[in-house]
Amino acid sequence: MTKTNDWEKIIRRLELLMRLKSFPVAFKMLEKREDLDKIKFIRRLDNKVTLCQLITLVRNFDWTVGADMDDFFSPMCPSIIGMTDLPDIYKDGTFRSIVWAKTRADGKKYEESIQRIPSGRYQAVVMAPLVYNPFEPDIVLIYANPAQMILLINSLQFENYEVMKFFCVGESSCSDAIARCYLTQKPSLTIPCYGERRYGHAQDEDMVMALPANMMEKALAGMETLYRRGIRYPISFAGAELSIEATFPFTYSGIDDIETIRGKDNRRLIGLTGGIASGKTTVSNMLEDLGAHTIDFDIISRDVVEPEKPAWTNIVEYFGKQVIAEDGQLKRDVLSKIVFSDLEKRKKLESFIHPRIHEEFVKQVESIAKKDPDAIIQVVIPLLIETNLQYMFHSLVVVYTSRDEQLKRLLKREGITQEEAENMLRAQLPIEEKKGYADYIIDNEKSIDETRKQVKKLWETLKTAH
Repeated sequence: MTKTNDWEKIIRRLELLMRLKSFPVAFKMLEKREDLDKIKFIRRLDNKVTLCQLITLVRNFDWTVGADMDDFFSPMCPSIIGMTDLPDIYKDGTFRSIVWAKTRADGKKYEESIQRIPSGRYQAVVMAPLVYNPFEPDIVLIYANPAQMILLINSLQFENYEVMKFFCVGESSCSDAIARCYLTQKPSLTIPCYGERRYGHAQDEDMVMALPANMMEKALAGMETLYRRGIRYPISFAGAELSIEATFPFTYSGIDDIETIRGKDNRRLIGLTGGIASGKTTVSNMLEDLGAHTIDFDIISRDVVEPEKPAWTNIVEYFGKQVIAEDGQLKRDVLSKIVFSDLEKRKKLESFIHPRIHEEFVKQVESIAKKDPDAIIQVVIPLLIETNLQYMFHSLVVVYTSRDEQLKRLLKREGITQEEAENMLRAQLPIEEKKGYADYIIDNEKSIDETRKQVKKLWETLKTAH
């Protein structure tokens, strides 16, 4: 069977972020039953089975399993996954009226509502833990509790947002997850039915989502980004009887602050960012020459920790005199080593510096806008996206160079080893990911003249939008 993805890397990270307690299941339909023999480590049961039994053998027992039409206990399961048509006694509602519906008419309506993969194409089904790269699946089944599932939904919605619609036919929930996902090629979440709990051992808190295999990387990318923004599982409790203002994201409590920064005049704030060695300074200087006002977070961050300033005092009181030089300046290399290996201390350092940077930033914006209410203000922030500050700006400009070019420039500029340069690149979001946040992209990989042409075009666009 053809394998194209490194599923182990994707799934291990997803398992860690979601704290999954059972394996995500690789699910694939086969057009020929003989293809089952090509699957490595496959097990075929001697007894008749249900689809939900096979699923639990994979996700909880760590097995690779397969089945053809003759292996199923009844035609219900294989009819849902397209391996056979449904007998007439099922279609007329008789089967459902025995237990699940009041009348045959209700049973018929019930049966007609169940999603099924059209029969005639598939002769067998195979499933395995996806983490082992067993084969390239059609869909992936993930079992998790409601809190984990809403995180997965949020992750899938993060980019190219759309409302998700889910269904529950009741009994035969494999239709809602598996068949519906096959037919729509969209994620499908449902509540495991009575039968899956009785025979497939789904637990009280379990829900199941089927995803097209090609959406797994999208789910992980969204989850990684949300994790960096503090959206994580398990979800911590803020306290029902306490003031929760401080626990809400800034976008809830800081709307007034955002409006103050953006202003109600004709100013326009442009966030300028990019990867390390991408040429942010070059582009910033070009925009400044064309008339843009500039606020540089690197300059502000150095200024707020000058000796005897509040941030400097907080840092020295917390970290001790080991972090200051004879002239009173901070020993940045010493401070970096301390916080690099200690997340708690890094957050403490940020709590001293970031509020002061923000205060100074707001002051500078107001000062510029007071003198020029029509100002186009570029704000240069190397880690703008990493620190989730893009909401403050009317537009975001990303200065782009490929990772290979970044590496070449770093080696030449810094005089460091290949390993050190690689580590510096890994400390930031990949430049390709940053591009996805941009309203405008300046490609700074070619000549300086080519970059200048792009910047001039950007400037004219900003003035027109202004």
